[in-house]
Amino acid sequence: MSFGSFGIGDSLVKATLRIHQPPVGSSTRPGALMTTFNFDFNPSQLQLSRRANWKTTPTAAVRDGAVPEFMGPEPREMTVEVFLDRSDDPESNDVRKKVEALFSCCETTAASIAAKQPSTPWVVFEWGSFSTARFYAYVSSVEATYTLFHTSGTPIRAVCQVRLHEIPGSTPGQNPTSGALTSRRVHRVVAGDSLQFLAFREYGDANAWRTIAEANAIDNPHELVPGTQLMLPAAEEVVRP
Repeated sequence: MSFGSFGIGDSLVKATLRIHQPPVGSSTRPGALMTTFNFDFNPSQLQLSRRANWKTTPTAAVRDGAVPEFMGPEPREMTVEVFLDRSDDPESNDVRKKVEALFSCCETTAASIAAKQPSTPWVVFEWGSFSTARFYAYVSSVEATYTLFHTSGTPIRAVCQVRLHEIPGSTPGQNPTSGALTSRRVHRVVAGDSLQFLAFREYGDANAWRTIAEANAIDNPHELVPGTQLMLPAAEEVVRP
């Protein structure tokens, strides 16, 4: 799924990539904010994908093939295009510095090494109230293409493809390196349900409805269609207001 035609550079609200230290211990929340990467131009397109994991075990006794077994959903992936341009200031070295800042998201942080839990930073892509693709992630790859140079050889324009891979939380007491999903569950909406009611029932806090809305890309919380399936995040994933 992709979201296009948001307009490049003409929005008053600029996209950002918040870069955090990875968590320490068994926490499922990112650590301290290291830096915020500010987009010079808002992306014209975001590509979001997700896969369902199925397993098929061949059985000689079954002529038409074995019935596949659903193993669960895989984490989301998002590709963001970052456009950098300093052609109006050809003496600037900002393009190279910004590309290096993105590359650093693929490097182990000194703090995580000191904590004996080596990890690259955790990141969060944010763009105003746009929450469809807001999730904790690691940067799986960065590809930078320099397209314009100063006569000195300094790059003054570049296009970067940044791939984010969602980091699922882990249940309390679980080894954070196991990669297992949190204790999320699915709820089928019935007549009379509201996000506030579900949040109070699940977490004891009606104000936590925003976490459910973001997890399910719900823009209008007052329009819940009976029969719709909602993913309810684990309690430790709830963002308290």
